[in-house]
Amino acid sequence: MSQKVTDITAELVTPILDELNLELVDVEFKKEGKNWFLRVFIDSEKGVDIEDCGIVSERLSEKLDEKDPIDQAYFLEVSSPGAERPLKKAEDINKAIGKNVHITTYEPIDGEKAFEGLLTAFDGETITIQIKIKTRIKTMMIPYEKVASARLAVVF
Repeated sequence: MSQKVTDITAELVTPILDELNLELVDVEFKKEGKNWFLRVFIDSEKGVDIEDCGIVSERLSEKLDEKDPIDQAYFLEVSSPGAERPLKKAEDINKAIGKNVHITTYEPIDGEKAFEGLLTAFDGETITIQIKIKTRIKTMMIPYEKVASARLAVVF
């Protein structure tokens, strides 16, 4: 059910975002407590502001009302993915080269399943990151097919 809702929502919002030169980062449909939330995360090269989110929310709401793909009551939220934006597609990973990332894997690599460091390269099959361990830097090669999740990482 939630996969169908997210797919339909992505299909409905994409033309709206294309018109506004915005990008779809992610769609999620989740139950939290007794309420359902349909969350649409958008971004652009220049970032997004509250006005962008409001426009997309208004237009998407109209499309959702027309198509009516969701049986139960829900809250629609349109927002920026934030500073720790998820990297969902290979294209997202390419755009993040030179930035700090946090990657988790489905299975351990060198005994670890979580890695945080500077993304230095991605060839479509292998992600290369530099991890700082105390005073030394270790280069890790992570097979893309083993990545469970990836996101930008804020470094303090």
